[in-house]
Order: sequence, then structure tokens, then C-alpha cells
Amino acid sequence: MVVKFTKMHGLGNDFVVIDATSAPLDLSVQLLQKISNRKTGVGCDQLLIVEAASEPDVDFNYRVINQDGTEVGQCGNGARCLARFVHEQGLTDKRDLIVKTITTRLQLKLNDLDHIVVNMGAPEFEPKKIPFLADSRQDRYSLDINGEPVLCSVLSMGNPHAVQFVEDIETAPVLSQGPLVEKHPLFPQYTNACYAQVIDRGRVKARVFERGVGETMACGSGACAIMVAARQLDLVADRTRIELAGGELEISWAGEGQGVEMAGPAVKVFESELDLEDL
Repeated sequence: MVVKFTKMHGLGNDFVVIDATSAPLDLSVQLLQKISNRKTGVGCDQLLIVEAASEPDVDFNYRVINQDGTEVGQCGNGARCLARFVHEQGLTDKRDLIVKTITTRLQLKLNDLDHIVVNMGAPEFEPKKIPFLADSRQDRYSLDINGEPVLCSVLSMGNPHAVQFVEDIETAPVLSQGPLVEKHPLFPQYTNACYAQVIDRGRVKARVFERGVGETMACGSGACAIMVAARQLDLVADRTRIELAGGELEISWAGEGQGVEMAGPAVKVFESELDLEDL
């Protein structure tokens, strides 16, 4: 079977985007992993599969598949790429869209290619809904990592995040500690491990070890989680630049119960097709 795809990225967080609006695309975990493989496949952090809307007030459904073949409910950089993709493929001429993943509804606004705004929805703090194994909600939680306590803010942006604030983002233990936080037993569905250095009330440097992927150049939902955690601790203003290895995102949040808005670019790299039997 031959599948057409578009390679895209948001701040270096890269995607293989596939149009499955006309007919469902059911790929095995093994095939998904092979497409994502950077040496023997196309290579990407996540696959985005765009599907026809399942509800009348939704424009598109879409699936977010990690490198390891697991499906997740949120990807902020991917949502911006989705907005550009559906326009350039002629799937819609609307600039305000509502899209749905397995966990989340997102509002997308395509101002221009360098400024796509995503309303990521309101953050979730209740442990059972993150999910996170704790008896009650707290501002921060202590995780036991190899016998040492690690203090984290824990929340969901449609996917779980554990946010740590560090003195120096360059020396933060992202690669050594990140995998241990990702698969900590208190996170039954694993988590994204986020590290943040607050420069001032309008600027934060960040790195994210993404669940099922590893460290990426940018993580949109992670940037939003960092913004929320920093606001909860009164470390930043209600509009803040989050700087990642691939570039910066502008994140705004009015407070609990309100949606988090993220603005940034989406880039198309190339279009091609793939014969799945060759993988």
C-alpha cells in the first residue's frame, strides 16, 4: 500500500502527517514504528493522522502517534502543523478550527504561517484525571528517583507532565533523570519530564524529555505545562516566552479553569509517498 505524506516541523519537533479523511488508515504498531525510524524509515518524533470529524461541531479528528507506536492525546507543535496541513491540502478554507484527539478538543487559529494560535484547553490538576497516583491534589509532589526526592509540579495538558524548576537548563539532568521520571510508577500512563529555568517573569528556558520519544527540540504541551506550573508558583506573568532548543513559543494563561494559548510557527519540509511494503 502506498501512502502519501507531508514532513513538517514546529520548532524542530518533527512530524509525518498523513491525510486519512477519505478512508480510515489502520496501521500496526510495527509499521508506525518503522515509519518513525530515522535510519530505515521517514523519521519523525510523532506521526499525525488526520481523520474525518466524528462529531458535527468538530472540523477534524486527528491521531498523535509517538515513535514507539503509542497513541497520545496532545501535541501542541503538531496541532499547529495540522492547521497548516489541512489548509495547504485543500481540506478546508476555515481559519478557525476545532479538532479532536483521543483526549482533547483544541481550538486552532491560523493567522499566518509564522503565527498559528492553539487553545490547548484548561490544565487538569486532579491526580486521578492526570493520571497520577496521589491521595489529594498538591501544588508540588516529591518523587523518589533512585532514593533521592525530586520536587515536581504535576498536571495534564491532555497528556501528563512533571515539571521541575532548575538553576541551569544546560546542566539539568534531562537525559539521565528524564527516563526515570517518564516511567515513574506514580504515573500509570507514564509522563513527559519537563525542566525549566526561569530567567525573568516574561522568559523561561526549557527542555522536555517526551513520553515515548525522548528529548525533543521542542514540546508544545510541555511548554504550556511549564507556563502553568510557573504561574501557579507566581514565577512568571500571564504571557511568557518559553525558549526551547528549536525556538520559542509565546504562551498565555489567565488562570485556573481557563484555556492555555500557545502561538508559534509551523513549517512544511517536503511532500512524498511511501510504499509500506518496502519497510
